[in-house]
Amino acid sequence: MQHPRLFEAADPIVARVREICSDYPEMAEVEAWGRPTFRAGKKIFVVVGAMMDRPHTLVFKPQRDEHPALSERDDVFVPPYFGPGGWLALDLDERTDWEFAAELIDSSYRQVALKRQIAALDAAGLR
Repeated sequence: MQHPRLFEAADPIVARVREICSDYPEMAEVEAWGRPTFRAGKKIFVVVGAMMDRPHTLVFKPQRDEHPALSERDDVFVPPYFGPGGWLALDLDERTDWEFAAELIDSSYRQVALKRQIAALDAAGLR
């Protein structure tokens, strides 16, 4: 059974996340569970859409030491399925601080990427 697609092709939130993720080494966008996932090679580092009734969210893997502080924010929550693995989700809307979201994306990439991917990222000086 295929999951229903959560987003239209031109969704501006997805486009913004895609733009942030596009320069990461070996980044691939793959639709899974009706959601866009962004991967470092084969490993997911970002999912857009935590749940059907909360589609405009950024699911990310924070550094372990940042998890408690992030969990206290009003715009961050523990997403179903990903939460037990230490992942969090950030609500995305007109108030989103996209610089902060980009920092979360970068940290999440670094949590799952291979050493060679991180070295390529650092060598490119992108973040």
